[in-house]
Amino acid sequence: MTGAAESPVAGAREVRAEDAFDVDAVQDWLRGLGGAWADAEIADVRQFSAGASNLTFLLRLAGGQDLILRRPPSGTKAKGAHDMGREYRIQAALAPVFPYVAPMVGHCDDESVIGSEFYVMERIIGEIPGKDFNVELDAAQGRELCTNTFDLLVALHAVDPAEAGLDVLDKGPGYVARQVGGWSSRFRKAVTPDVPDLEQVMGWLDAHQPDDVRRCLIHNDFRLDNIVYDTDEPTRPIGLLDWEMATVGDPLMDLGCTMAYWIQADDDEMLQLTRMQPSNAPGMLGRREVVRYYCERAGLEVTDEQWLFYEVFGLFRLAVIAQQIYYRYFHGQTTNPKFAPFGMLVDMLDQRCRALIGAGA
Repeated sequence: MTGAAESPVAGAREVRAEDAFDVDAVQDWLRGLGGAWADAEIADVRQFSAGASNLTFLLRLAGGQDLILRRPPSGTKAKGAHDMGREYRIQAALAPVFPYVAPMVGHCDDESVIGSEFYVMERIIGEIPGKDFNVELDAAQGRELCTNTFDLLVALHAVDPAEAGLDVLDKGPGYVARQVGGWSSRFRKAVTPDVPDLEQVMGWLDAHQPDDVRRCLIHNDFRLDNIVYDTDEPTRPIGLLDWEMATVGDPLMDLGCTMAYWIQADDDEMLQLTRMQPSNAPGMLGRREVVRYYCERAGLEVTDEQWLFYEVFGLFRLAVIAQQIYYRYFHGQTTNPKFAPFGMLVDMLDQRCRALIGAGA
Protein backbone atom coordinates (compact mmCIF):
# COMPACT_ATOMS: atom_id res chain seq x y z
CA MET A 1 0.00 0.00 0.00
CA THR A 2 1.30 3.45 -0.85
CA GLY A 3 -0.18 6.87 -0.34
CA ALA A 4 -1.36 9.14 2.44
CA ALA A 5 -0.80 8.97 6.16
CA GLU A 6 -1.48 11.75 8.63
CA SER A 7 0.07 9.99 11.64
CA PRO A 8 3.74 10.34 12.62
CA VAL A 9 6.12 8.02 10.79
CA ALA A 10 8.44 5.91 12.94
CA GLY A 11 12.07 6.96 12.62
CA ALA A 12 11.29 10.28 10.89
CA ARG A 13 12.96 13.15 12.74
CA GLU A 14 13.86 16.79 12.20
CA VAL A 15 16.31 17.22 9.33
CA ARG A 16 19.93 17.48 10.45
CA ALA A 17 21.43 20.87 9.56
CA GLU A 18 24.29 19.34 7.54
CA ASP A 19 21.80 17.26 5.50
CA ALA A 20 19.26 20.02 4.75
CA PHE A 21 18.37 20.86 1.14
CA ASP A 22 16.33 23.44 -0.77
CA VAL A 23 12.76 22.20 -0.32
CA ASP A 24 11.30 24.81 -2.68
CA ALA A 25 13.66 23.60 -5.42
CA VAL A 26 12.48 20.02 -4.94
CA GLN A 27 8.87 21.19 -5.01
CA ASP A 28 9.46 23.02 -8.31
CA TRP A 29 11.15 19.93 -9.74
CA LEU A 30 8.28 17.73 -8.58
CA ARG A 31 5.70 20.02 -10.17
CA GLY A 32 7.70 19.97 -13.36
CA LEU A 33 7.01 16.24 -13.68
CA GLY A 34 3.39 17.15 -14.40
CA GLY A 35 0.50 14.75 -14.10
CA ALA A 36 -0.42 13.92 -10.51
CA TRP A 37 2.44 16.07 -9.25
CA ALA A 38 1.68 19.29 -11.18
CA ASP A 39 0.24 21.01 -8.10
CA ALA A 40 2.28 19.22 -5.45
CA GLU A 41 2.93 21.21 -2.28
CA ILE A 42 5.49 19.93 0.20
CA ALA A 43 4.02 20.65 3.62
CA ASP A 44 6.75 19.08 5.76
CA VAL A 45 10.11 17.34 5.44
CA ARG A 46 11.52 14.86 7.92
CA GLN A 47 14.68 12.77 7.89
CA PHE A 48 14.90 9.08 8.69
CA SER A 49 17.50 8.58 11.39
CA ALA A 50 18.22 4.93 10.55
CA GLY A 51 20.82 3.98 7.96
CA ALA A 52 24.36 5.22 7.53
CA SER A 53 24.82 5.46 3.78
CA ASN A 54 22.42 7.26 1.45
CA LEU A 55 20.22 9.86 3.13
CA THR A 56 16.47 9.25 3.21
CA PHE A 57 13.81 11.90 3.73
CA LEU A 58 10.04 11.90 4.15
CA LEU A 59 8.20 14.47 2.02
CA ARG A 60 4.67 15.06 3.34
CA LEU A 61 2.47 16.70 0.73
CA ALA A 62 -0.35 19.06 1.60
CA GLY A 63 -2.94 16.61 0.29
CA GLY A 64 -1.76 13.86 2.63
CA GLN A 65 0.46 11.90 0.20
CA ASP A 66 3.80 10.70 1.53
CA LEU A 67 6.84 10.55 -0.73
CA ILE A 68 10.40 9.44 -0.04
CA LEU A 69 13.48 11.30 -1.30
CA ARG A 70 16.87 9.57 -1.47
CA ARG A 71 20.18 11.36 -2.00
CA PRO A 72 23.88 10.64 -1.34
CA PRO A 73 25.61 11.82 1.85
CA SER A 74 27.93 14.80 1.77
CA GLY A 75 31.66 14.12 1.86
CA THR A 76 31.19 10.81 0.06
CA LYS A 77 34.32 8.65 -0.07
CA ALA A 78 33.08 5.99 -2.49
CA LYS A 79 30.98 7.85 -5.05
CA GLY A 80 30.34 4.73 -7.10
CA ALA A 81 28.31 3.39 -4.18
CA HIS A 82 25.86 6.30 -4.30
CA ASP A 83 24.49 6.21 -7.85
CA MET A 84 20.96 7.54 -7.52
CA GLY A 85 20.10 6.94 -11.16
CA ARG A 86 21.14 3.31 -10.93
CA GLU A 87 19.08 2.73 -7.78
CA TYR A 88 16.08 4.38 -9.40
CA ARG A 89 16.36 2.41 -12.65
CA ILE A 90 16.69 -0.94 -10.89
CA GLN A 91 13.46 -0.43 -8.97
CA ALA A 92 11.60 0.93 -11.98
CA ALA A 93 12.67 -2.13 -14.00
CA LEU A 94 11.76 -4.57 -11.23
CA ALA A 95 8.24 -3.26 -10.66
CA PRO A 96 6.52 -5.40 -13.35
CA VAL A 97 8.10 -8.68 -12.18
CA PHE A 98 8.73 -8.21 -8.43
CA PRO A 99 5.84 -6.59 -6.55
CA TYR A 100 7.85 -5.51 -3.52
CA VAL A 101 9.39 -2.28 -4.81
CA ALA A 102 7.96 1.17 -4.19
CA PRO A 103 6.41 3.02 -7.16
CA MET A 104 8.99 5.40 -8.58
CA VAL A 105 8.08 9.09 -9.03
CA GLY A 106 11.17 10.47 -10.74
CA HIS A 107 14.96 10.84 -10.85
CA CYS A 108 16.79 14.17 -10.97
CA ASP A 109 20.33 14.12 -12.39
CA ASP A 110 20.67 17.92 -12.29
CA GLU A 111 22.92 18.49 -9.28
CA SER A 112 22.17 22.23 -9.33
CA VAL A 113 18.71 21.56 -7.85
CA ILE A 114 19.89 20.48 -4.37
CA GLY A 115 23.64 19.92 -4.84
CA SER A 116 23.44 16.24 -5.73
CA GLU A 117 21.41 13.78 -7.74
CA PHE A 118 18.32 12.41 -6.03
CA TYR A 119 15.21 10.39 -6.72
CA VAL A 120 11.70 10.33 -5.29
CA MET A 121 9.36 7.40 -4.79
CA GLU A 122 6.03 6.80 -3.10
CA ARG A 123 6.12 5.56 0.49
CA ILE A 124 5.04 2.00 1.17
CA ILE A 125 2.91 2.26 4.29
CA GLY A 126 3.63 -0.49 6.79
CA GLU A 127 5.90 -1.45 9.66
CA ILE A 128 9.70 -1.27 9.32
CA PRO A 129 11.50 -2.89 12.25
CA GLY A 130 14.07 -0.87 14.11
CA LYS A 131 16.35 -2.41 16.68
CA ASP A 132 13.21 -4.11 17.95
CA PHE A 133 9.83 -4.87 16.43
CA ASN A 134 7.19 -2.14 16.52
CA VAL A 135 4.55 -4.68 17.55
CA GLU A 136 4.73 -7.55 20.02
CA LEU A 137 5.09 -10.96 18.37
CA ASP A 138 5.01 -14.36 20.06
CA ALA A 139 7.52 -17.06 19.18
CA ALA A 140 5.28 -18.65 16.53
CA GLN A 141 4.78 -15.28 14.84
CA GLY A 142 8.50 -14.55 15.09
CA ARG A 143 9.32 -17.78 13.28
CA GLU A 144 6.65 -17.09 10.63
CA LEU A 145 8.01 -13.59 10.05
CA CYS A 146 11.53 -15.00 9.74
CA THR A 147 10.64 -17.72 7.23
CA ASN A 148 8.45 -15.31 5.24
CA THR A 149 11.37 -12.91 5.12
CA PHE A 150 13.76 -15.47 3.66
CA ASP A 151 11.07 -16.67 1.29
CA LEU A 152 11.17 -13.09 0.01
CA LEU A 153 14.92 -13.40 -0.57
CA VAL A 154 14.38 -16.70 -2.39
CA ALA A 155 11.73 -15.01 -4.55
CA LEU A 156 14.11 -12.18 -5.44
CA HIS A 157 16.84 -14.63 -6.38
CA ALA A 158 14.35 -16.41 -8.65
CA VAL A 159 13.70 -13.26 -10.73
CA ASP A 160 15.07 -13.57 -14.26
CA PRO A 161 17.35 -10.53 -14.72
CA ALA A 162 16.74 -10.59 -18.47
CA GLU A 163 12.96 -10.54 -17.99
CA ALA A 164 13.36 -7.41 -15.86
CA GLY A 165 15.78 -5.85 -18.33
CA LEU A 166 18.51 -5.99 -15.70
CA ASP A 167 20.85 -8.47 -17.36
CA VAL A 168 23.04 -5.43 -18.12
CA LEU A 169 24.14 -5.74 -14.48
CA ASP A 170 25.62 -9.18 -15.17
CA LYS A 171 29.40 -8.98 -15.56
CA GLY A 172 29.71 -12.73 -16.11
CA PRO A 173 31.52 -15.41 -14.09
CA GLY A 174 33.92 -14.38 -11.35
CA TYR A 175 31.52 -12.44 -9.10
CA VAL A 176 33.10 -13.83 -5.91
CA ALA A 177 36.60 -12.91 -7.07
CA ARG A 178 35.50 -9.39 -8.08
CA GLN A 179 33.90 -8.87 -4.67
CA VAL A 180 36.93 -10.04 -2.72
CA GLY A 181 39.23 -7.84 -4.77
CA GLY A 182 36.89 -4.87 -4.88
CA TRP A 183 36.07 -4.71 -1.17
CA SER A 184 39.73 -5.25 -0.25
CA SER A 185 40.66 -2.28 -2.45
CA ARG A 186 37.91 -0.16 -0.90
CA PHE A 187 39.15 -0.87 2.59
CA ARG A 188 42.74 -0.01 1.77
CA LYS A 189 41.62 3.31 0.29
CA ALA A 190 39.50 4.18 3.35
CA VAL A 191 41.77 2.92 6.14
CA THR A 192 42.57 5.33 8.97
CA PRO A 193 45.51 5.01 11.39
CA ASP A 194 43.31 4.06 14.37
CA VAL A 195 41.82 0.82 12.96
CA PRO A 196 43.34 -2.63 12.24
CA ASP A 197 44.61 -3.20 8.70
CA LEU A 198 42.51 -6.39 8.09
CA GLU A 199 45.34 -7.83 5.97
CA GLN A 200 45.06 -11.28 7.57
CA VAL A 201 41.35 -11.49 6.75
CA MET A 202 41.81 -10.16 3.22
CA GLY A 203 44.60 -12.65 2.58
CA TRP A 204 42.47 -15.56 3.81
CA LEU A 205 39.50 -14.53 1.66
CA ASP A 206 41.72 -14.23 -1.39
CA ALA A 207 43.17 -17.70 -0.81
CA HIS A 208 39.86 -19.47 -0.06
CA GLN A 209 37.37 -17.96 -2.51
CA PRO A 210 35.06 -20.50 -4.21
CA ASP A 211 33.62 -20.37 -7.70
CA ASP A 212 30.21 -18.72 -8.12
CA VAL A 213 27.40 -21.15 -7.28
CA ARG A 214 25.05 -19.39 -9.72
CA ARG A 215 24.29 -15.88 -10.95
CA CYS A 216 21.00 -14.17 -10.15
CA LEU A 217 19.60 -10.81 -9.11
CA ILE A 218 20.78 -10.03 -5.57
CA HIS A 219 19.89 -7.20 -3.19
CA ASN A 220 23.23 -6.94 -1.34
CA ASP A 221 21.71 -5.22 1.72
CA PHE A 222 18.90 -7.60 2.66
CA ARG A 223 18.06 -6.84 6.30
CA LEU A 224 14.94 -6.71 8.45
CA ASP A 225 15.18 -2.92 8.67
CA ASN A 226 15.08 -2.67 4.87
CA ILE A 227 11.78 -4.56 4.72
CA VAL A 228 8.25 -3.19 5.13
CA TYR A 229 5.77 -5.52 6.84
CA ASP A 230 1.99 -5.35 6.60
CA THR A 231 0.48 -3.39 9.50
CA ASP A 232 -2.48 -5.78 9.82
CA GLU A 233 -0.44 -8.94 9.15
CA PRO A 234 2.90 -8.04 10.73
CA THR A 235 4.60 -11.28 9.67
CA ARG A 236 3.99 -10.60 5.96
CA PRO A 237 6.58 -8.59 3.97
CA ILE A 238 5.06 -6.10 1.52
CA GLY A 239 8.06 -4.06 0.45
CA LEU A 240 11.84 -4.26 0.06
CA LEU A 241 13.82 -1.01 0.31
CA ASP A 242 17.35 0.32 -0.26
CA TRP A 243 18.46 -1.06 -3.63
CA GLU A 244 21.71 0.89 -3.61
CA MET A 245 23.95 -2.16 -4.00
CA ALA A 246 21.67 -4.50 -5.96
CA THR A 247 23.28 -6.31 -8.89
CA VAL A 248 23.57 -9.70 -10.59
CA GLY A 249 25.77 -11.95 -8.51
CA ASP A 250 26.10 -15.03 -6.31
CA PRO A 251 23.10 -15.73 -4.03
CA LEU A 252 25.24 -17.21 -1.24
CA MET A 253 27.27 -14.00 -1.16
CA ASP A 254 23.98 -12.12 -0.71
CA LEU A 255 22.98 -14.44 2.15
CA GLY A 256 26.42 -14.15 3.74
CA CYS A 257 26.13 -10.36 3.80
CA THR A 258 22.68 -10.66 5.38
CA MET A 259 24.01 -12.95 8.10
CA ALA A 260 26.72 -10.43 9.01
CA TYR A 261 23.98 -8.30 10.59
CA TRP A 262 22.17 -11.30 12.15
CA ILE A 263 22.72 -11.26 15.91
CA GLN A 264 20.93 -14.22 17.48
CA ALA A 265 19.56 -14.68 20.98
CA ASP A 266 22.46 -16.77 22.29
CA ASP A 267 25.26 -14.50 21.06
CA ASP A 268 27.51 -13.00 23.71
CA GLU A 269 27.11 -9.58 25.26
CA MET A 270 29.62 -7.88 22.96
CA LEU A 271 27.80 -9.07 19.84
CA GLN A 272 24.47 -8.01 21.32
CA LEU A 273 25.86 -4.46 21.56
CA THR A 274 26.22 -4.42 17.75
CA ARG A 275 22.64 -5.54 17.07
CA MET A 276 20.71 -3.21 14.73
CA GLN A 277 17.62 -5.36 14.03
CA PRO A 278 15.37 -7.73 16.03
CA SER A 279 17.01 -10.93 14.77
CA ASN A 280 17.25 -12.12 18.40
CA ALA A 281 13.50 -11.95 19.05
CA PRO A 282 11.57 -15.06 20.20
CA GLY A 283 11.01 -17.50 17.34
CA MET A 284 13.65 -16.04 15.03
CA LEU A 285 15.93 -18.61 13.43
CA GLY A 286 19.63 -18.70 14.30
CA ARG A 287 22.24 -18.09 11.60
CA ARG A 288 22.82 -21.76 10.78
CA GLU A 289 19.05 -22.40 10.72
CA VAL A 290 18.58 -19.50 8.30
CA VAL A 291 21.27 -20.88 5.99
CA ARG A 292 19.70 -24.35 6.00
CA TYR A 293 16.19 -22.93 5.46
CA TYR A 294 17.27 -20.67 2.62
CA CYS A 295 19.29 -23.38 0.84
CA GLU A 296 16.42 -25.86 1.06
CA ARG A 297 13.99 -23.34 -0.43
CA ALA A 298 16.47 -22.15 -3.08
CA GLY A 299 17.63 -25.62 -4.14
CA LEU A 300 21.24 -25.11 -3.06
CA GLU A 301 23.59 -27.19 -0.93
CA VAL A 302 26.38 -25.84 1.24
CA THR A 303 28.33 -27.56 4.01
CA ASP A 304 29.39 -25.80 7.20
CA GLU A 305 32.97 -25.86 5.89
CA GLN A 306 31.90 -24.22 2.63
CA TRP A 307 29.71 -21.69 4.45
CA LEU A 308 32.69 -20.38 6.42
CA PHE A 309 33.90 -18.35 3.42
CA TYR A 310 30.53 -16.61 2.96
CA GLU A 311 30.22 -15.89 6.68
CA VAL A 312 33.70 -14.37 6.89
CA PHE A 313 33.19 -12.39 3.69
CA GLY A 314 29.91 -10.93 4.96
CA LEU A 315 31.54 -9.77 8.19
CA PHE A 316 34.55 -8.39 6.31
CA ARG A 317 32.34 -6.45 3.90
CA LEU A 318 30.41 -5.01 6.85
CA ALA A 319 33.74 -3.88 8.31
CA VAL A 320 34.59 -2.13 5.03
CA ILE A 321 31.21 -0.38 4.93
CA ALA A 322 31.67 0.75 8.54
CA GLN A 323 35.19 1.98 7.74
CA GLN A 324 34.04 3.94 4.68
CA ILE A 325 31.52 5.72 6.89
CA TYR A 326 34.04 6.17 9.71
CA TYR A 327 36.49 7.67 7.19
CA ARG A 328 34.05 10.52 6.59
CA TYR A 329 33.66 11.07 10.35
CA PHE A 330 37.42 10.82 10.99
CA HIS A 331 38.12 13.48 8.35
CA GLY A 332 35.33 15.82 9.48
CA GLN A 333 33.16 15.27 6.41
CA THR A 334 30.23 14.50 8.71
CA THR A 335 29.64 15.48 12.33
CA ASN A 336 26.98 12.86 13.04
CA PRO A 337 27.96 11.50 16.49
CA LYS A 338 26.48 8.05 15.81
CA PHE A 339 29.43 7.38 13.47
CA ALA A 340 32.06 7.98 16.16
CA PRO A 341 32.20 4.34 17.37
CA PHE A 342 32.37 2.84 13.88
CA GLY A 343 36.15 2.48 14.17
CA MET A 344 35.66 0.23 17.20
CA LEU A 345 33.09 -1.75 15.19
CA VAL A 346 35.73 -2.37 12.50
CA ASP A 347 38.07 -3.72 15.19
CA MET A 348 35.34 -5.97 16.59
CA LEU A 349 34.46 -7.35 13.15
CA ASP A 350 38.13 -8.02 12.41
CA GLN A 351 38.39 -10.02 15.64
CA ARG A 352 35.24 -11.96 14.80
CA CYS A 353 36.54 -12.82 11.32
CA ARG A 354 39.89 -14.00 12.66
CA ALA A 355 38.18 -16.10 15.34
CA LEU A 356 36.02 -17.85 12.72
CA ILE A 357 39.04 -18.43 10.49
CA GLY A 358 40.98 -19.87 13.40
CA ALA A 359 38.12 -22.14 14.44
CA GLY A 360 37.75 -23.43 10.88
CA ALA A 361 41.44 -24.06 10.31
